[in-house]
Amino acid sequence: MRDQSRLLVVHRDSQRLEHRQFPDLLDYLKPGDILVLNDSRVIPARLHGRNLQTGGHFEMLLLEEEETNVWQAMMRPGRRAQVGTRIGLLDVDKKATGITAVVEGVGEAGHRRLRFSGVENLFTELDNLGEVPLPPYLDRPTPEPADRLRYQTVYARLPGSVAAPTAGLHFTEAMLEEIRTRGVKICFVTLHVGAGTFAPVKADLVAEHQMHRERFEIAPETARLLSEGKAAGARIVAVGTTTLRVLESVAANGPIAAGRGVTDIFIYPPYPFRVVDALITNYHLTRSTLLMLVCAFAAPGETRGREFILRAYREAIENRYRFFSYGDAMLLV
Repeated sequence: MRDQSRLLVVHRDSQRLEHRQFPDLLDYLKPGDILVLNDSRVIPARLHGRNLQTGGHFEMLLLEEEETNVWQAMMRPGRRAQVGTRIGLLDVDKKATGITAVVEGVGEAGHRRLRFSGVENLFTELDNLGEVPLPPYLDRPTPEPADRLRYQTVYARLPGSVAAPTAGLHFTEAMLEEIRTRGVKICFVTLHVGAGTFAPVKADLVAEHQMHRERFEIAPETARLLSEGKAAGARIVAVGTTTLRVLESVAANGPIAAGRGVTDIFIYPPYPFRVVDALITNYHLTRSTLLMLVCAFAAPGETRGREFILRAYREAIENRYRFFSYGDAMLLV
């Protein structure tokens, strides 16, 4: 069950920790709060194909659509995907489809530019061609049928993510309705999650890390609700680091406004949060930008938040919390 996860409640002011169950989140929401969720939908972005010259197998993870039938992608084995390589796509049953991909270029990060032919629009055919792009740490060579639904929030709407906004996986439709009945307003933003979200920080200086760019969208009704709520003193509760990054990105340039854009915001201690007052998140990999964001949110200063969150993580490990995508949750209030 989605909502049967555990919930570690992190009180930022007192640095107190509470061990609860995720449905207990209702105890920490109050009338007038605004709960903000990311409604991006995960696409079946993992494709398989055969080298049309050698017969060798390729695995492709679509990252971003540049134009119709032209995509940036990660490929395995990458060393065999040289410019000019022609690949015949396979469907979910590993049968030939008649769709061909040609490697047109190699980027600095090793990503390939693929041009597809034999299909009017690859994006609209992904349900028949692709697999759910489960994170590698789940250690499942082939996704299970249930992953098509489980690795998707119940409110997912706009397709475009190659990884789930995992903090939202805990919510059920019944729980969201109960939240509304308690006087909490719910609204949505969209940020299409890219694979770069999970890239570790390798730079010697944190500030030198190059963040990935991700597309976002804020609807007029959401912008209006958040602007009016913030002006009236409402508490803004972000579900997930993706939601927080959207809100803090737009606020960095002035009032919250509707529109579309891209963000490469990198949040690490110390950071002056302008919009978000509470955060629901899962547990993140070490040396990740996501963990740095949570540390920055946990407490002001360059080291205090880090020490506090690492203590919370140690306690979560001692109490056998589940980490990462299908894991347990944390609420920072």
